[in-house]
Amino acid sequence: MQTKTKRRGVVENGGDKGEELALASAIGNGEDLGSIIRQAFEVGKPESLLQQLKYFVKKKEIEIEDLCKVHYEEFIHAVDELRGVLVDADELKNGLANENYQLQQVGNSLLAKVEELLEAYAIKKNLTEAIHSSKICAQAMELCVKCNQHVINDSYYPALKTLDSIERDYLHRIPAKALQQMLEKKIPEIKSHIEKRVNKEFNEWLVKIRSTAKEIGQLAIGQASSARQREEELRGRQKQAEEQSRSGVRECVYALDTEDTEDADSVLKFDITPVYRAHHIQTCLGLQDQFRDYYYTNRQLQLNSDLQISSVQPFLESHQFFFAQIAGFFIVEDCVLRMAGGLISTPQVEVMWDTAVAKMSSILEDQFSRMQVASHLLLIKDYVSLLGVTLRRKQINDVLANDKYEQMVMKKEYEYNMNVLAFHLQTSDIMPAFPYIAPFSATVPDCCRIVRSFIEDSVSYLSYGGHMDFYDVVKKYLDKLLIDVMNEALLKLINISTLGVSHAMQIAANMTVLERACDFFMQHAAQLCGIPMRLAERPHAALSARTVLKNSQDAAHEAMLRLVKSKVDEFMLLTDNINWNPDEVPQNGNEYLNEVVIYLETLVSTAQQILPLDALEKVGRGVLKHISDCLMVTLMRDNVKRFNINAIMGIDNDLRVLESFAEERFHSTGLSELHGATSLKDCLAEVRQLVNLLLSNQPENFMNPVIREKHYSALDYRKVAVISEKFRDAPERLFGSLGGRNLKQNPRKKSMETLVRRLKDFN
Repeated sequence: MQTKTKRRGVVENGGDKGEELALASAIGNGEDLGSIIRQAFEVGKPESLLQQLKYFVKKKEIEIEDLCKVHYEEFIHAVDELRGVLVDADELKNGLANENYQLQQVGNSLLAKVEELLEAYAIKKNLTEAIHSSKICAQAMELCVKCNQHVINDSYYPALKTLDSIERDYLHRIPAKALQQMLEKKIPEIKSHIEKRVNKEFNEWLVKIRSTAKEIGQLAIGQASSARQREEELRGRQKQAEEQSRSGVRECVYALDTEDTEDADSVLKFDITPVYRAHHIQTCLGLQDQFRDYYYTNRQLQLNSDLQISSVQPFLESHQFFFAQIAGFFIVEDCVLRMAGGLISTPQVEVMWDTAVAKMSSILEDQFSRMQVASHLLLIKDYVSLLGVTLRRKQINDVLANDKYEQMVMKKEYEYNMNVLAFHLQTSDIMPAFPYIAPFSATVPDCCRIVRSFIEDSVSYLSYGGHMDFYDVVKKYLDKLLIDVMNEALLKLINISTLGVSHAMQIAANMTVLERACDFFMQHAAQLCGIPMRLAERPHAALSARTVLKNSQDAAHEAMLRLVKSKVDEFMLLTDNINWNPDEVPQNGNEYLNEVVIYLETLVSTAQQILPLDALEKVGRGVLKHISDCLMVTLMRDNVKRFNINAIMGIDNDLRVLESFAEERFHSTGLSELHGATSLKDCLAEVRQLVNLLLSNQPENFMNPVIREKHYSALDYRKVAVISEKFRDAPERLFGSLGGRNLKQNPRKKSMETLVRRLKDFN
């Protein structure tokens, strides 16, 4: 029995040992003990579990105690260090407290300073805004003062610009409400004041110009009369000279040329500044349309008043003043039309002119029907003809002044009929393709219309009364119009200093077409006068104006050539950049060449379209000869001290390009078909022969008269002497003399030295 009991106890102890290990493992792993506790209660052994837990606790206490015994000294040392840390912590705490106290003291003073600084910033901001506002107000007031000064000085446009500046830049920014309201009130008042002042000046001008118009017309008609008288005197002297020549008298007659006695002092000045200023100011105020209507209405009223003749004074006595007033009126209107910036339009002037013509025709018909003396009729008719010449002169001058000198483009057939066929200006009977670019500018058909109208008006005027033989009179006045008015106006245009090449070329082209139009003018006059065309087309019956216009074309061509040469001179200045002693021959030509060739291509292409062949040849030969002269002058200049063969070969390449251009254009433009024409490249003969001489193997042959006449006829030996002395056969190289010490002398160099020596002896 004891043996069984002891075995059971061992078994139970073995079982308890296993449970303790499981419990210790669970607690060590941190597992949930709920399942173990629940199982202990289920099997009815909670006391066993409690004992196991107590046993586990006791075991751990023993382990802790053993561990403490092992690390006792280290633990004591750690505790001592911890106490030292606590002391240091107390000292740190006290130090932090002291620092915090000091920081609070300093911070309070700084906080006071910050508050003062913020207050100062606020004051500064307020002061800055006040200064800015004051500046805006001051600038606005300065502009107001300036505006007042402009108004006092009658400078209305600057005053309006100042007001616009105030409205645009300052009015909405002014902080002072009182000042802003004052400006908003005063600006319209000032503008209204300016408008009234300008209108007053303009109305005064209207009154003054009406009284001045008579003097303007009298002077203009007087100038036309003087010009006619001079022409008659000139014809008389020519006739006298012809008679003396036929009679064998060889007396030389000398006469002072007084053709241009109408100097600036004899021209009555009239000022349209008030008109221009009033229109400009009204435009600035946005009232331009109302002002244009106001001007046109008032001038129409003045014209209607001027067209009324006096019932007290006979027309024979008053007709000169009557027509002078009308002439002065339209001279003024023409000036306003051209210079007042669109105040009145051309159709409006034409309407007033039609009104004046209708009224004058009615008055003349009525007055002529009452006159019984032929001399009275002729006197009035003569004065009316002077009126027509005077106004035609103004028309032609205006057309020429307003021309843009660009080729006229016609997009439709009716435009071609109206501007070309109507005046027989076509060069072919074939209708061209459209758009058609004419060789002339818009001034040509405009002038043709004026001349045609002059012919028709002259015929209508001279045919009054039943006289039939007045063709010679019409032809005489037609010649006078074309020579004294149109030709003189064209010559004045040519001599303007600001004239450009394209403008001069177009004027010359226009002259050519106007010369051709003279045949149409003569035929038109003959047709209206009832003269058979076979009589009008006889050689001696041609207009003198055609010869005069032909001679004037030569002057135009000379002026155009001068301008072209001046332009070429600008490009030839690039010859200053040429390297005269290069080590190699320039491959792409010198810098000036490209510019010159491009300009020549443009020039010839344009001239080919609008100029006749003889004029094109004159210009082409002139400019190429000028280029040759420029190259010669360049080689003779003092700043070109030396040049070598490579530089001359570069010039030779440039000449080849120019000669190729000249030869190609000589054939493509049709110049080769002219009678006796020689190639254009002959114009480069002088510089070409010089280059050939410098590149020849025996330049000393120049002194042989036969060879010089055959190959170098264009060269002057004096120029050759100056240029050949500068020539070096080879480029100068560093140590060149040392390297060539034992070489034989170049025969060409020796020949050149001989030429230079002989030219010096010859000189």
